[in-house]
Amino acid sequence: MRAALALAARGLGRTWPNPSVGCVLVRDGHVVGRGWTQPGGRPHAETEALVRAGEAARGATAYVSLEPCAHTGKTPPCADALIAAGIGRVVAAVEDPDPRVSGRGLVRLRDAGVAVVSGVCAVEAAELNAGFFTRIKQGRPLVSLKLATSLDGRIATRSGESQWITGDAARQRAHALRATHDAILVGTGTALADDPELTCRLPGLGDRSPVRVVLDRQLRLPASAKLFTTAHEVPTWVMTAPASDRARRQALGAVGAELIDVATDGDGPLSLAAVLTALAGRGITRLLVEGGSAISASLLRENLVDRIHCFRAAMMIGGDGLPVAAALGIERLADARRFERVDTDIVGTDILETYRRS
Repeated sequence: MRAALALAARGLGRTWPNPSVGCVLVRDGHVVGRGWTQPGGRPHAETEALVRAGEAARGATAYVSLEPCAHTGKTPPCADALIAAGIGRVVAAVEDPDPRVSGRGLVRLRDAGVAVVSGVCAVEAAELNAGFFTRIKQGRPLVSLKLATSLDGRIATRSGESQWITGDAARQRAHALRATHDAILVGTGTALADDPELTCRLPGLGDRSPVRVVLDRQLRLPASAKLFTTAHEVPTWVMTAPASDRARRQALGAVGAELIDVATDGDGPLSLAAVLTALAGRGITRLLVEGGSAISASLLRENLVDRIHCFRAAMMIGGDGLPVAAALGIERLADARRFERVDTDIVGTDILETYRRS
């Protein structure tokens, strides 16, 4: 099953709106087929593994990181494909929460005489597809904050200089992190200050750049920004207010950006809940946020942060530097946003700490 999970991890960031699934077929103690969900969400992992196994699939055990689907979408049900191939036993890590499946795949297999075991490595499987589960259950993508800070929690000096707090190895790891997410989001302030590309620029992973999303209520970002000069190559979505300037909308549309209207909080900023709902409606399951302290604070205030990937550099900037998050208005420790550390890794001269919402 852990081999199936490792295969599933290959598809993270590429299979949305579908989950990323891995499948390993074993017969007489030998692996006879392997598969994982292909880019765009199809073919599914089970189909890929069955094709590779051919006749060797008959009587084999299928280890699948997610319950085989039982509904007909753009492809036939995987449960039916396993039955037709003569699979003798299916071991599934976790049930699919999608209402179109939700246990029906396992029932269909059992009804066809296939032995079924479920719950193997369920915690690992649920974590791997936490984005898909969050979209199905909560109607929004999994939200991960990527932070690069000094030891005292500063992301820039008092003059705004931030390039580079962390070292080259940490920046490479951050690019790898981008490759495992469906979309990457920044606010207008970060886009104006840094003029980022927000692409994955690791050798061999150039095609793994996520959809780029910028929050720009008033359309202040110029069409000459790097996000827009490559918008025809990498999908770029601008979340804006319905009443934003018509001429600016036309100019950004002309360079390849797609504008998405989102409700605002009165005369204030875009509603983050509405932003996440809109992204989920377009199939986004895993969202990486690389914004500044303002957007980090806004997401934390609304309790919308699920994961934090914090790169910490061995330097001190001081209290007049820009904090990792703007004011949250918290007066009692009981109201603090709490996370549990799930991993710590040394990356070059920096430390990467990964946290999950408690």
